Amino acid sequence: MHQEEKKISVSVMFLLALTWAYVSKSLSGIYMNTMLTQIERQFDIPTSIVGFINGSFEIGNLLLIIFVSYFGTKLHRPIMIGVGCVIMGLGCFLMSLPHFLMGRYEYETTISPTSNLSSNSFLCMENRSQTLKPTQDPAECIKEMKSLMWIYVLVGNIIRGIGETPIMPLGISYIEDFAKSENSPLYIGILETGKVFGPIVGLLLGSFCASIYVDTGSVNTDDLTITPTDTRWVGAWWIGFLICAGVNILSSIPFFFFPKTLPKEGLQDDVDGTNNDKEEKHREKAKEENRGITKDFLPFMKSLSCNPIYMLLILTSVLQINAFINMFTFLPKYLEQQYGKSTAEVVLLIGVYNLPPICIGYLLIGFIMKKFKITVKKAAYMAFCLSLFEYLLYFLHFMITCDNFPVAGLTASYEGVHHPLYVENKVLADCNRGCSCSTNSWDPVCGDNGLAYMSACLAGCKKSVGTGTNMVFQNCSCIRSSGNSSAVLGLCKKGPECANKLQYFLIMSVIGSFIYSITAIPGYMVLLRCIKPEEKSLGIGLHAFCTRVFAGIPAPIYFGALIDRTCLHWGTLKCGEPGACRMYNINNFRRIYLVLPAALRGSSYLPALFILILMRKFQFPGEIDSSETELAEMKITVKKSECTDVHGSPQVENDGELKTRL
Repeated sequence: MHQEEKKISVSVMFLLALTWAYVSKSLSGIYMNTMLTQIERQFDIPTSIVGFINGSFEIGNLLLIIFVSYFGTKLHRPIMIGVGCVIMGLGCFLMSLPHFLMGRYEYETTISPTSNLSSNSFLCMENRSQTLKPTQDPAECIKEMKSLMWIYVLVGNIIRGIGETPIMPLGISYIEDFAKSENSPLYIGILETGKVFGPIVGLLLGSFCASIYVDTGSVNTDDLTITPTDTRWVGAWWIGFLICAGVNILSSIPFFFFPKTLPKEGLQDDVDGTNNDKEEKHREKAKEENRGITKDFLPFMKSLSCNPIYMLLILTSVLQINAFINMFTFLPKYLEQQYGKSTAEVVLLIGVYNLPPICIGYLLIGFIMKKFKITVKKAAYMAFCLSLFEYLLYFLHFMITCDNFPVAGLTASYEGVHHPLYVENKVLADCNRGCSCSTNSWDPVCGDNGLAYMSACLAGCKKSVGTGTNMVFQNCSCIRSSGNSSAVLGLCKKGPECANKLQYFLIMSVIGSFIYSITAIPGYMVLLRCIKPEEKSLGIGLHAFCTRVFAGIPAPIYFGALIDRTCLHWGTLKCGEPGACRMYNINNFRRIYLVLPAALRGSSYLPALFILILMRKFQFPGEIDSSETELAEMKITVKKSECTDVHGSPQVENDGELKTRL
C-alpha cells in the first residue's frame, strides 16, 4: 500500500512539474508575441521580418522534433525535458542582449529634446533656405547598422525553439505511459491549463513592460515627446526576457530527479515478487528497444502515413493553425491600429478577456469527459458542431470596425474631408507649401479641429509653448477652426463609439475563446487514440513537425508581408532608408486580418468532416460501442450460468478466471 502511494505521489509530482514547464514555455512564447511591435520599432524593421523572427521559434523546434519524439522515448525523458528548459532559458537571455549592446533608442522626431527649442526649426518657417532632410553623415549611416542587432533576437528565438522541443512530445508520452485511458483527458486538460496560465502571466508582464520606456533609468522621461499610444513608443521589452530566462531555468530543476519510467496506474499487485518480475520484464524490454533503436523508425512512419484519420488530422491542424497563428500573432497590432490603443492596454485586455475562458474551458471539458465517461467519438462530434458554431459567430467581427485615424494628406484632405475609403498621399497643401517642411518626417500633432497632421510644420504651426508631451503649437495656418488654431502632440483620439465597438469585439472573443478551448481537448484525444501505442510518441512529433513546417514557420512571414502592403506611411531612418511602418490603411488591414483566417478555417472543416465519417468505423482502444456492450453483458450471463452447479451453488474456483476472461 505504501509503495502504491509512493507511485501515485511521483506521478502527481511529475504532472505538476510538467505543468510548471508548460507555464514557463508558454510564458516565454506569449511574452514574445506581445513584444513583437516593440521589437519592430526598436530595430526599425518591417512586419515581414518581425514575422520571420516570430517563426524562427518553429524553425528551432523543427530541427529536432522528429528525432526527439522518436529517439527520446528510448532515453531518459524527464532529464531531456529538464535540459530543454535550461536551453529555453539561455535563448531568452540571448534575446535580451541587444539592449545592452546597443546605444539608446532614438525615435524619429523633428523635435530634439537636447536642441534649443527657441530656434523653432521644427515649425513652419517661410523662405527657409532648404528643406529638412535626413542626416547623410556617413558615420551616422554606419551607426545605423546597429539595427542588425535583431539577429540576436532571431537566434535566441531559434534556441528557445530547440529547448522547447522535448517538452510536449516526451511529456505527453510519459504521462500516457502511466495514466489510465479515462484519466488522460483530465491530465491533458491540466497541462493545457498550464499553457493558459503561463500566457496570463506573460500578458500581464508584457503589459507592464510595454508601459515602461525602453531606456528607463538612463534618460529623463519628462523630456520625451511621445506617449505609449504613439507608434514610435518602445517599451522595456528586454526586462521580460530576463524574467522568462530565470523562470525557464528554475522549471528545469525537478526533472533531473524523476525515474526513467513510471508504472501504469491501476496495475496493483498483491505480491512483491510479482512487482519485481514486472520491473525485470520492463528492464529487458527497454534493453531490446535500445538495441533496435532505429529499426522501427521507417515502419512506424509508413504505418502513420497509411493512417487516414491521422493524415486528415494533420491537414486539419495545418489549416486551423495557419488561421490562429495569423490572428493571434498580429492581434495586438490590429487592436492598436483599429481602436487606437497602446500596446500595454491591448495586451492587458487580451489577457483579461481571452485567457480565463480558455482556462475554464480546458478544465471543464477534461472534467466532463472523465466524469460522464464521454467517448472520444462523441466528444469529437460535439467538438465539430461547437467549432462550426463559433466559426459562424466569427463573421460578426466584420461589423465591429472603426475608421482610419484622420490624418491630413493620408486619410483625409486638408479641408477635413474624411471618408472611410478616402486615402491619398498629398501631404503638401496651399497652407503649408511655403513652410519648407520635410514630407517624410513623422511627428504627428492633433489640431483642435479634430484632424491630425504628420508634423507641426505640415500643420502650418508658427509658435510653440511648453516642453515634452505638454508642448502646444499655435498659429497653425492649416487648422481652420473656431478656436485659436492650435495643436498638441500625437494623433487625435478615436471617439467613444469606437471604444464601444472594442468592447463588443472583446465580448465576441470571450465566447470564441471558450468554445475553442472546449473543442481543443477532444481533437487532441482523437490524435492520441487514432495511432498505435508504440507509434504514439513519433506520431505526436510528426504532427508537430508538419504543423510547424506548413503553418508555424510560414504563416507569420506571409501574413506580415501582406500587412506591410497596407502601410500608408513608413518611418524614415537617419540615412533616408525606410524604417518601421507608422500608419496603416486600416480598411485593407482589416480585410487581410479577418478574411484570410476565415478562408483558412472554413477550408479546414472539409477534412474534419471526413474524419468524423471515418471514425464511425474506427475502434478506439479502450472504447466499445453499444452493440459490443450488449454482447459483453450476454457473455457475462452465460459465464455466470456456467459457473453454477446443478444444485445452484457457485463454482468458486472459476470466479477469478471469469474476471480474467471478461
